[in-house]
Amino acid sequence: MELRQQALRALRESDPRAKAAQARALHGMAGQLPLSPSAPPPPAALPGRPERPRLVHPAQVPRRSPGTPEGLAALLHAIAHIEFNAINLALDAVWRFEGMPEAFHHDWLRVAAEEAFHFTLLADHLATMGHAYGDFDAHDGLWAMCEKTKEDVVARMALVPRTLEARGLDATPQIQRKLRQVGTAAALRAVEILDVILRDEVGHVAIGNHWYRHLCEREGLDPVAHYGALVERYAAPRLHPPFNFDARRRAGFSEAELAYLAGSPDLSSRP
Repeated sequence: MELRQQALRALRESDPRAKAAQARALHGMAGQLPLSPSAPPPPAALPGRPERPRLVHPAQVPRRSPGTPEGLAALLHAIAHIEFNAINLALDAVWRFEGMPEAFHHDWLRVAAEEAFHFTLLADHLATMGHAYGDFDAHDGLWAMCEKTKEDVVARMALVPRTLEARGLDATPQIQRKLRQVGTAAALRAVEILDVILRDEVGHVAIGNHWYRHLCEREGLDPVAHYGALVERYAAPRLHPPFNFDARRRAGFSEAELAYLAGSPDLSSRP
């Protein structure tokens, strides 16, 4: 029972609820498990995932209004898919990267457990609406970046938690406003779930920021300049406003990083 082997076992699990349960259980026992300095051999295919949802090009995922029951279910399914992938991303960081402090592995196991909780909240809510995870098509953008950065822990920290996952800090308040306008019991319950997700995601992005800066300092890299280089090297998505500057500051982004993000020389007075 070694922690990195157990993280890989959970990553390979194809049943979403079983994966979520394994991630949470592993986090609860992490302090009792030894941590190997070397990663276990990678399997042929990762991650474990169910046959559904069908994975399609992002442009083929239909956009639906949350003002209808079907549209609301589709929106929540899309968020559940993000959370399912976030479990995988965190577990992958736990088992894959060598030469990192023990705290790195424990931080990402905590993230995996919290993402598992988010997924379970959403899957349970979908069930009350007569739907299940897998009912709607989805895309594989998050895991694709995970694959691209599997040989470079600096790039992984820069481009997954600090870029792709940080988009949730910007998007969640906008989604919540739309759901409040819908005003149904199902939509308002979704707002409550998103409150939990947004609170925890600030901490997850902060973990990404912490380890990205740790690695940049260790390797003598300028965090802002190197981030721009990584965006180009790995063809990361360009981020567009509006940005949630308050949440990003709480997640540890510096004023220089926020200025780079927004293409502005001075953001110190922005809320």
